[in-house]
Amino acid sequence: MLFERTEYPRPQFKREEWLSLNGEWEFEFDDEKNGESRLLPLGKTALKEKIVVPFAYQTRASGLYKEDEVHETLWYKRSFVLPCVERRVLLCFGGVDYRAEVWVNGHHVLNHEGAYTPFSADITDCLKDGENVLVVKCFDPLEATNPRGKQSWLDGKRFSCWYIPESGIWQSVWLEFFDGDCISGYSLSSDIASGTVNGTLKTLHGLATQAEITVLENGAPLMKKTVDFGGHYADYSLSFSENGLKFELWSPDSPKLYGIEYVLKKDGKTLDLATSRFGMREIKADGEEILLNGKPFYQRLILDQGYYKDSGTTPPSVEAIRKDLELTKAMGFNGARKHQKFDDPYYYYLADEIGLVTWCEMPSAYRFNTDLVKNVCREWAEIVEISRSFTSVITYVPLNESWGVPALKGDEKQQAFARALFYITKSIDPTRIVSINDGWENPAESEIITVHDYAAEPTLFEERYVGEGLRSSIILEKQVLLGEWKSLKKPVLFSEFGGIAMAKNTVKDNWGYGESAKGDEEFYARVQKLVDGILRLNFKGYCYTQLSDVQQEVNGLLDENHEPKFDVSRLKQIFERNRK
Repeated sequence: MLFERTEYPRPQFKREEWLSLNGEWEFEFDDEKNGESRLLPLGKTALKEKIVVPFAYQTRASGLYKEDEVHETLWYKRSFVLPCVERRVLLCFGGVDYRAEVWVNGHHVLNHEGAYTPFSADITDCLKDGENVLVVKCFDPLEATNPRGKQSWLDGKRFSCWYIPESGIWQSVWLEFFDGDCISGYSLSSDIASGTVNGTLKTLHGLATQAEITVLENGAPLMKKTVDFGGHYADYSLSFSENGLKFELWSPDSPKLYGIEYVLKKDGKTLDLATSRFGMREIKADGEEILLNGKPFYQRLILDQGYYKDSGTTPPSVEAIRKDLELTKAMGFNGARKHQKFDDPYYYYLADEIGLVTWCEMPSAYRFNTDLVKNVCREWAEIVEISRSFTSVITYVPLNESWGVPALKGDEKQQAFARALFYITKSIDPTRIVSINDGWENPAESEIITVHDYAAEPTLFEERYVGEGLRSSIILEKQVLLGEWKSLKKPVLFSEFGGIAMAKNTVKDNWGYGESAKGDEEFYARVQKLVDGILRLNFKGYCYTQLSDVQQEVNGLLDENHEPKFDVSRLKQIFERNRK
């Protein structure tokens, strides 16, 4: 098997006892949509093909590589034997695109809708000694009201900057073990003003009575607290200062992390144990500045779409994710805007560790109606709930370039939707910055103003975006500002620019933004000119497009195999130029 994902799948909230269900599964397309009438949920019928989970059937890594075929309904099956029969068992999925139904030994155990968020179920009561059979049905139509991100909805064909769609199981599947009750949700945030780490724990069955929470440094206990549950929930707060301790701040230059351990108990008996980690840091927009830990922070971001040549949106390995992040930092960036994708949890986990800030963006849907509103609001709330526990995440982007809300300027329903996304985000996590509609048509509630402009001549930037010019600036027939902005005293970021491709790569349908560069020296000169043009403005950061080539879009600093196309040290000199 060329591609395998065998590591523990959810590093930010880890249990020690688990069993991977990745690898080869039975698989079948169900174009007639008659799997139920053929009794496939019972798991007694052999499926026609094999697939490697967790890779979509459209990718090489899946073993099928049928990228030109469109199939809405997919069936998966595999068997497993439990290593331990005395504990309760949690079946976990990292991500299934788009709707999933799951059966264990013929018993229906869960439904889930949404491609980008994890889900789980206690399957203990469906299990038996010896071999157990797991069946998953996936339904993924080419429907533009579903959040799709960069996946094409036009007959499954790539076009412009949208790519071949991917369907079915695309993140890990695994089992976890616990006793009686387990933590089914949690939050984790820091407050540097009070010197505390805070959050809420939620239990699955509501049986636990207490939780012991321990903060650790380099594996050694620093402070400990026991909290009581009221029903399914318990709030917690641990204070460094009350325990006579000092703490170090997290930043890209010094990514200090602390461990935290949660022990769930009932009548003194341990039911569940999980570990996580956090950094002490604060991010906020203050007037025209963005402050990290109370100091102005200039963001040098790379646009990262998270696609891989052989495995699509599923990273081929944790090592591949780490390599991308380390190259990002080596090229002079201090962060990344993860574009139109909620990524593998290792992406954010390693960004915490390596010291890169990240932007979390909602994958877009493209046909505005009531279904789009329901689908986006539900899945975005789940994404924010997970993202709030990653230290590296500093900005949320619920909408991008008015995708899905094309009449935002004049349609009251679309405007209300944009505002609702802002308030949903802040109600779940008020500790991060929100860019409501990144790029243009920035609503007045947005905490920052963002601009996307792929112009090749940076003198145009000064004409368009200096001072009151923002009020009248128009990009691709869209105003930068939407509605009545009483004051422009907010941070402005150039959150997309560049996108320069090399002439040798722009063959057939391949493309970049603007005229292609004919050689490396021309490329370096043009990028430096653009960066210098942005640095002359009173912007508080930028985001260069993009990290790697993706299918027909060949304007990456890395190629489609995620290898550098240019001298990394030369790029570092350009992107760290006039460092602030």
